[in-house]
Amino acid sequence: MTLWIIFALMTAAAAFAVLWPLGRKAAAAGGGNDLVVYRDQLEEIGRDHSAGLIGQAEAEAARVEVSRRLLAAADAQASAQSPAATAVQLASRRRAAAIAALLVLPVLPLSFYLMLGSPDLPGQPAFARVKTPQGHQSIEAMVAQVEAHLANNPNDGAGWEVIAPVYLRLGRVDDAVLARRKSLALNGETATRDSDLGEALVAAANGVVTDEAKTQFERAVGRDARESKARYFLGLADEQDGNREAAAKRWRAMLQDAPAGAPWIGFVREALGRVTGEPVPQPSGPSDADVAAAANMSDTQRDEMVRGMVARLADRLHADGNDVEGWLKLVRAYTVLGDRDKAKDAAADARRALAARPGDVKQIDDLVKGLGLEG
Repeated sequence: MTLWIIFALMTAAAAFAVLWPLGRKAAAAGGGNDLVVYRDQLEEIGRDHSAGLIGQAEAEAARVEVSRRLLAAADAQASAQSPAATAVQLASRRRAAAIAALLVLPVLPLSFYLMLGSPDLPGQPAFARVKTPQGHQSIEAMVAQVEAHLANNPNDGAGWEVIAPVYLRLGRVDDAVLARRKSLALNGETATRDSDLGEALVAAANGVVTDEAKTQFERAVGRDARESKARYFLGLADEQDGNREAAAKRWRAMLQDAPAGAPWIGFVREALGRVTGEPVPQPSGPSDADVAAAANMSDTQRDEMVRGMVARLADRLHADGNDVEGWLKLVRAYTVLGDRDKAKDAAADARRALAARPGDVKQIDDLVKGLGLEG
């Protein structure tokens, strides 16, 4: 209510500012006494010339100037005595301008507010508005906005790509599948989009990798052999088909190629442990403190630190040699450090430790071949 009172006062002030100049009367024209004064000046010039006070030239110049002023005063007096109709017309124009001002000033802003504002919303204290920023609107409200946009713009590929993972997170799996199909059709096929559609199809099938989903994952891997989501689900398909060894192979290869800090390493390791029936030890590596310390080291100190970590990895593997990923890392580390003999020895130790697991031994042999450590 207070806000509306303020608006009313502001409107009244604006109307007064417009109407006040319109209500002022025009200044009165000069009186008719000016004509008498100028005539007296002409007679005085004649007397001064007769008395010899001014010359002929000065007298003529003075008469011309006073005559000019006399004519101007006569014109002003004639204008002041114009017909009353002129005054009536001027008053009518002033009244029309005043009425227009009274109508436009309140109505125009109110119209804009009704079109652009939200008069139906309840009042809210300023502190509450500060404490509840607009970005905190519900996810359902934001989804509804995107859906309304897509209803009017069904060929907006970016919109379908944005809303698809939201549908999946909300458990609207059928909508997620539809959105992924739309995104794939409108934005073009990529390994990521093929994989995303496959993931939505798996969710719609309650976690089962269907034939259609498997086809999407195979397409993704065909486009990018390192597409992690597709590789994981293909391993899951192998597991669901009863081919646990193939699943383990896929997931071991993923861990071998995993970039540092990849967010999916944890559940891939769990999946690998599930199909092998053995715990998968965590790979040893530098801690956050090690990385921070290495930043301030000289090249010699950093080399010594790396060699120390490699030595600790070797000690752990000789104590427990079941970690094929650890052996692969150790062989690569020795090769990078230029210790080819130690790399060959580590490969031989790995073959002995993993002799009961031919698949793991084959990974070691493939790595040795790839690094040129044969012979």
